[in-house]
Amino acid sequence: MKRYHVIVEGRVQGVGFRGFCMLQAQRRDLTGTVKNLSNGMVEIFVQGDEVKIDEFLTAVQKGDRFIRVDDMSVKETAVVPNEKRFVYGW
Repeated sequence: MKRYHVIVEGRVQGVGFRGFCMLQAQRRDLTGTVKNLSNGMVEIFVQGDEVKIDEFLTAVQKGDRFIRVDDMSVKETAVVPNEKRFVYGW
């Protein structure tokens, strides 16, 4: 079990990015949060199996036809015990 703090920069607000992240996480049984930051970036906390997190991060980096990721910072952080799901953070 691993947990990562991710900051994503690019065209990631107003294009369905948070919903995209939530779907990608749910498909892989990952937990955490995703929220928009006031500086136009998006913050993600993702937790679960390391292989599935790698798949998630690859999907996030790739985006879709509306999403464009220019930069992504990924740092390991402390696991949150008993986290149950992946949700939008506010």
